[in-house]
Amino acid sequence: MRAIVCESTGGPEVLQLVDVPVPEPEPGEIRVRVEAAGVNPIDWKTRGGGGPAKSFGGKPFTVGWDAAGVVDVAAGAFAEGDAVLGMARFPSPDGAYAEYVTAPAGHFVARPEGMPVVEAAALPLAGMTAWQSLVDVGKLEAGQRVLIHAAAGGVGHLAVQIAKARGAHVIGTASEAKHELLRELGADEVVDYRSTAFEKVVEPVDLVYDLVGGETAVRSFDVLKPGGLLICLPTVAVADALEAAKERGVNASGAYVRAGGSGLAELVELYTDGKLRILVAETFPLAQAADAHRLGEQGRTTGKIVLTI
Repeated sequence: MRAIVCESTGGPEVLQLVDVPVPEPEPGEIRVRVEAAGVNPIDWKTRGGGGPAKSFGGKPFTVGWDAAGVVDVAAGAFAEGDAVLGMARFPSPDGAYAEYVTAPAGHFVARPEGMPVVEAAALPLAGMTAWQSLVDVGKLEAGQRVLIHAAAGGVGHLAVQIAKARGAHVIGTASEAKHELLRELGADEVVDYRSTAFEKVVEPVDLVYDLVGGETAVRSFDVLKPGGLLICLPTVAVADALEAAKERGVNASGAYVRAGGSGLAELVELYTDGKLRILVAETFPLAQAADAHRLGEQGRTTGKIVLTI
């Protein structure tokens, strides 16, 4: 099969399309013929030697964990030919930028009829990250106020919709050009971070979901209610935010997405109920994975980047 393999870590140029053996599933695993693979920030961080790559032992690896396709070898609740989507083996080095991927059956769910495969591939990692952050860690409830930074990005636009579906009052920060879209997705308030200091205009909130990091996290403490919580991703320097929170005597937490954890089935249900839109910024063929990473690293896309296979 064709797969994108990194013989070493580095820039986008280390993503090489090569022929490798088709993987064989272990007991309890399925094999999926991949039709599309989502591209996420953790992918290029891993390619560059950060994130999970630190535990790969210097061996060649394939990045990417979002996969949508058709079951080729069945297990669990799945039959051969079933359409599925999932987050395969995260954070192992056996990634989804390939024509086939294997993973425990519990890492996948059925892809509903009518869900385009490109959208299906865009959902798992970003959607589960948002769900596990807001619901499992943040315990977000109806009537609460939540501030989401980078609200139009891959994780952010899903977080806005999850929070709205749970009955929260949603405030999002994004550039002005993305404000209309965020309102369409359910944001009650939007703030242009380029022209406005959000801490000057946002009324106190119960929860801040920070997908930016740095000074944004520190400034966010100014809008937290007493007893409120700031959640930030490990990839945006969670350690600095936790230290700043300790100094201020407020609450902060990281969030670590788990393959097979909560959220994916619930997200698919929101999609089928018409309460979730999955935005795809651009698609690339598998052979152009390096170009997909170059685009993603600019940090300007609205929604997700997807590889078609």
